[in-house]
Parts: sequence; C-alpha cells; structure tokens
Amino acid sequence: MKKIAMMTVKGAVGLLPKSVKARLKDNHKLTEFYSRSLQRSGLFYGFPSKKKRMALYGAYLKKQNQALKSFSGNDSASRTLFLVVLGKKQSEQTLSSAEESGILSERIFVVNAKSSANSNNEFSSICEAVADIPASSGVLIVNSGDTLVEEASDIFASSGADADIFYCDTDKFDKKGKRTSPHFLPDWNPDLLFSTAYVNTGVMFSAELIKGIASQETTIAGLLAKIAVHKKDIIIRHIPYTLVHRGKDSPKERALNEITCVLNETGKPVSVYDKELGINHVQWPVLSNPLVSLIIPTRNGKELVQACIESILQKTTYNNFEILLIDNGSDEQESIDYFKKLSQEPQIRVLSYPGEFNYSAINNFGVQHARGEVVGLINNDIEVIKPEWLTYMLGHALRDDVGCVGAKLLYSDGRVQHAGVVLGYGGGAGHAHKYFPRYHPGYLKRLIATQNYSAVTAACLLVKKSKFIEVGGLNEKDLTVAFNDVDFCLRVRETGVRNLYCAEAELYHHESVSRGLDLSPEKAARFKKELDYLQVQWCDYIQHDPAYSPNLTLKRENFSVKTKEEFSESGN
Repeated sequence: MKKIAMMTVKGAVGLLPKSVKARLKDNHKLTEFYSRSLQRSGLFYGFPSKKKRMALYGAYLKKQNQALKSFSGNDSASRTLFLVVLGKKQSEQTLSSAEESGILSERIFVVNAKSSANSNNEFSSICEAVADIPASSGVLIVNSGDTLVEEASDIFASSGADADIFYCDTDKFDKKGKRTSPHFLPDWNPDLLFSTAYVNTGVMFSAELIKGIASQETTIAGLLAKIAVHKKDIIIRHIPYTLVHRGKDSPKERALNEITCVLNETGKPVSVYDKELGINHVQWPVLSNPLVSLIIPTRNGKELVQACIESILQKTTYNNFEILLIDNGSDEQESIDYFKKLSQEPQIRVLSYPGEFNYSAINNFGVQHARGEVVGLINNDIEVIKPEWLTYMLGHALRDDVGCVGAKLLYSDGRVQHAGVVLGYGGGAGHAHKYFPRYHPGYLKRLIATQNYSAVTAACLLVKKSKFIEVGGLNEKDLTVAFNDVDFCLRVRETGVRNLYCAEAELYHHESVSRGLDLSPEKAARFKKELDYLQVQWCDYIQHDPAYSPNLTLKRENFSVKTKEEFSESGN
C-alpha cells in the first residue's frame, strides 16, 4: 500500500508545472520529507519494465545505426581481420553472418569442430588456428552461434593501433526476432572479469599477442584472464556498440571455471566458483598478517559507536587490527564516559580532535597516528554483517595493482546503500545500485560481483598507509564533508592502480540514523561549492567513468539504458 500511495504522489508531482515544482523545492523541509518517503517506499530501486527496456533499447539502436553508417564499406581498415569461431554447434549461423559482414571465408577458422560445410579451416585449439596468421593482423574471436552486425568487421578492422585488444558490447534476438538484452559493458575491468567473465565474445586480439600467449584456453574469458594475470601492461579498449548478437549457447560456466584455474595456478588468489550465483569469489591471500588501523571519527553518538565497535570486535575473523576512535568535541556525558572506558581496551585508542567538524581533516589526523601498514576509514554508524569482511578487503588492499577497497554497505532495512561509486550521476557522483534489495544480482551481476570502480565510499574503505600519504590524504581545504572520498580515490587511481568494490564484504551503514540529508540552505550552499570543485577537478571522469557504460543512464542509479533526451544532451 505504501508503494502504491507513493507512486500516486510521485505521479501527481510529475504533473505539476515546472514553476510550481521549483517553488516547492525551495522548501527544504518539504523536499526532505518527500525524498525520505520515496526512499522508504522502495520506488528508487524500480528497474524499468521489460516493455520500457525494449523501447529504450530500440531508441538506442536508431542512434547506433546512424553512427555505424560511417563505418560501412570503410576502406581505411588498418589491419586484415581473421575470424576464429569457438565450437562447432550452430557455427554455420556465425560463418554466414561473418561473410555478410565482409570477412572472407578463407579468413574464417573454426576451433573444436569436426566438420563444417562453410569452412575448411578447422582446428583443435586457438593456438593452432592462429599459427599461420600474419602477426600484423587482427584476430576476432566469437562463440559458435553468435552472429555479427553488418558493420562489425569494418569497425574492428579499422580500430586504432593504440591497443592490443578490443572488445564490444553485445545483445541477442528474442523469439520474435527483435534485438534485446543489451550487455553494455564498462572499460577494461580485470576484477569484474575474474568475478563474472563479463567479456566472453566479440574480442579482437592482435595476432602477435595471441600467438605468444594462447595455449590450452577454450574460452575468450579464460584467455583474457591469463593476459590480465601475466601481461598487465597490455592495453585493452572497449568499443561501446552492440556488434555481436549472443547465441543460445554461452560457455559462461566453463569460462568462470577456466578463470578459476588460471588464478589458482598463480599460487596467489584462491578463486571459488559459486554455481548458485554464477560468479567467482576471489580471495587474495593475507600472508604477512599486517596490522590494520581502523579510524572511526565521532562526536557523541554513544549508541552508534558502541554498536559499531562491538560488531568489529566480536564478529571480525581477522584479528590483527587496532581501532582509533577520534573524538571530535563530544559534550554528552554518557558518550564521554563510554569513550573513557573504551580507551582502556588494548586494541583501542581514543584520540581527541577538538574544533569544527571537518571529515577530511579528522581522518588525516587519524592516519598520522595510525601504526598499521593498512588504514581503514570507518564511519561510526557501520556495523559488521559478514565476519570475513576485513579478510577479503585486506587481501585486495595488499595487492600491488590495487589502491582503495570499498565494501557492500546496506541500510538498516537491508537495501543497498553503497556498491561502488559512479562518476556522472547527478552531474557529480553517486552510488551504483542504490536502494536495490540486498540479494538482487544487479545489472549483469555487478551488484554481487567484486570489480573495479573509479571510486568507493570512505564510510568503509581500506588503503595502504603509504598510498594514503603518497597522494596527500583527504582534501581538508576544499572538501570538508562531501566528495572527499571520491576525490581521494581518483587521486589514488591516477597513481596507476585500480580501486575496487569488494562484494564479499558486507556491513550495515545506518546512514539515515547518523545524519540527515543536505537540504538546509547552509548545507546546500556548502554542497554546491564542493560539487563545483569535483566537476572542475575531475570533469573527464564525470563525462566518462571508465567503470560505467556511456550507453547507461546517469539520471538514476539503476543501470537503465539512456533515454533519447540523455543521448541528445551528451551528443552521442
């Protein structure tokens, strides 16, 4: 009933003239009440209906077709393209579409095929298939049953020489022959590959590269995992067009198992295939047992702090940590008394930071006093759910190619509060899959899969202390409250490492309990100032977040396809 009522109210508000809505928004108390009511109703989570998704994708395809016309019959191809088809089943469909796309039959190779009416080039492995292909050529690999759009070969063949590997978006045909279910992918995201095999068809490798690394791999994702582990300097580019139609038989389970084998062979991470969820859980080892300094700023908030600290002490399986509680001028006697009691605990230090609230400065102060090799920024309203949270996060934080590590955070009612930060939401930044139910898989399973994001929230964030110091900590001058974690993560990313959302680390973030929305005139002015700073400092990421797709909406956090209006606004 609550959801139906709010749908009625939301619809009525949408019918109001813009001038009236603008006046209503000036009343911050009314706006806060309306926002909270929408949140509680669960409407923000609502992914578009199938009919709406079909309509949005249909509108997108019109835009894509216009863009692809410039590639059709393009004579400026920079390399000769060869096609490798993995598997015999339904390969005839693939070969037929390849020839329509302009790939000659003598440049088509079928792997793991006993016979084919369309090709005499049959091989038992990728390595064998590419053996005699010129090193300067491109090798496009698809799964049997997949088909290509007409312009696919022209686009792949004319891709620049600035990368060794290119991959595209995909879709499929429904029973009525309509294109549906687009997989709009992010830019190269190795940890998402390890978790979900998100790239598993429509990939072009340079022949020189694939000759040097292909061996026993039978899936594209397995081959990419091998490259991600052993050749981290390889440049991989994403082509944001749906150029391949996925067939009925996708080797996803085989790909995930192959990725598990590739990772486990290194002797470093332990990857376990979760058949129920259809993803890999990758646990990176914590061999040196380093000290972790968990920094928790607070002002008063005795009950929140107690729930937070007790959950950490009682539930966390990794035990080599210290807690630094930073008291920012508490004046409630029960909080003061409780903090004195905490200071007697061997794993806890209580430090005083008097003066005006400045989230960045308080955490920088905490890191200065941290003894750990790794520091964790923790809000006072965090509560542990999964005991292994710190083990998983720490394993990732210790990797040479990883910077900041964030967790999956839930509101008190179980809805998602944070599962990675996307730049561009609302013109600034927002949380991916916000308000989705806890166990929802999310878009392409991205809610339940560990992966790389450009930024994560500092409500629960781990990073090496050396990396924190290297980038100068949080910006306590320009970003005292909002976006300081986003700015920090991006500065860390600019040092050449990747930030990461760890889906296996689950905690509550009782955000609505500890603070209200920034809708008062004073807070709104401060928020706008900090948003302006973010937009100027990180405009490139806001225009295109590499962990997101340029074809997905920035109006909501639900990974829906962009509307026609959004495409027009963005110039795409």
